[in-house]
Formats: sequence, C-alpha cells, structure tokens
Amino acid sequence: MTTSILEPELFALLEQTADAAYTVTADGEICSWNSAAEELFGYSASEVLRRNIDEVLEARDALGTRALAGGFDAPTRHTNGASRGIGNFDLQVRMRDGRRIWVNVSTIVFDNHRMGRRLFVRLAHDISQRRRKEELLNQMMEVAHRLVRITDDPSEHAPVEPLSEQERRILKLFADGGNPAAIAGRLTISGQTLRNHLHHINRKLRTHNRLEAVTHAQRRGLIE
Repeated sequence: MTTSILEPELFALLEQTADAAYTVTADGEICSWNSAAEELFGYSASEVLRRNIDEVLEARDALGTRALAGGFDAPTRHTNGASRGIGNFDLQVRMRDGRRIWVNVSTIVFDNHRMGRRLFVRLAHDISQRRRKEELLNQMMEVAHRLVRITDDPSEHAPVEPLSEQERRILKLFADGGNPAAIAGRLTISGQTLRNHLHHINRKLRTHNRLEAVTHAQRRGLIE
C-alpha cells in the first residue's frame, strides 16, 4: 500500500496490536519488533533490531524449505492501480529458548517514498495447537485408510492355509491380553517354539506382527 504515515508512527501503531508484529526490509533486516512479538518469540526488541529475520527465527514453511524473509514474495506488478495481495502462510519458527512453534503470518506492504524504501509488516500468531490437531487427524485418517485397505483387499479375507488348533489357541490367549512368557508357560512350550508358531501364523494370515494377526483373526471369525 502507499501511505504518508512516517515509519515511527507506523511502529507506534504496531505496538498497540494484539498480534506479534515486526517490520522487515526487502533484505530481511528487522526494523521494528513490538511487545507481542517479544512475548511470542522470547526475543526483546534490543536483541533483534537490525538483525536478519531468518537469522533470528530460522523460519521454515509448511514444506520444510527456507521461508522468504522480507519482500521477495511481495507484489511487483499492479492491476488497475492496486497491488497484488500477499496471502497468509504458515511458518515454523525457532523461539529464543530453542523450541520451535508454528505461526500464521499475514503481510502488509508499506511504501515509504520519503526514504525511498519498502517495508513489510508481518503480523503473526501462534497456531501450534491447531497444527498438532491437524497432524493427529491426519494420523487417524491414515490409520483408518490402512484398515479400509486391509478390509477391502480380497486376498486378505481368508488365510492361505488354515490355522492349527494350537495356533488359534495362541491367538486367543494374545487377544485376551496374555504376554508371551505367560502364554508359553500355560501351553508348556518354550519361548522359541512360541515365536515359531507366531511366524507360521503371520505367514498364513499374511500379517506382519502379533497385533495385526490377532486383529485379522478376530475380523475373520477365526477366534472368538
């Protein structure tokens, strides 16, 4: 945007915002840093002014690549006299104590024609909790998709070979919460023999581990 507001007045205005606000040049030099930014990132203004924003925050975008610090993503063309807007974006940043958090950043372009430079006002707020919820949801969806693939795969509906009575008994004991040592003792077999049975069970059911074998056996009605 084009404005006649002087930079000190802009910086004073940003001090009143609830969001963390900082101003950088096109090269990433920090020109202002409000109290909310001090609280969010842990750095005082005196620690960061005139330093490069990438050096301070070590920001990475959602793809894990180095994020643009200053104005390289700013509008350079005009349409009907208006600058193209800069969309909000998420960044993972490093706080003063070394922890990394996710913030959502919006940008306001400030043209100071008197000084002949362009500044970029960044407004940031913490979205770490939202990102954690999204990651948990994605993990849950992936597990659900895997279960659907297992259920829908025709090759998984029946074992390649029928299970022996001993193998069914072992799966039932695991399903009831038994641990390997207790099950081996109850069946009066060695631990190695139990492992051999589990290997044969996984081969027959086309599974990869004990938990998956129990789940498949229950789904197929092989054990109660």
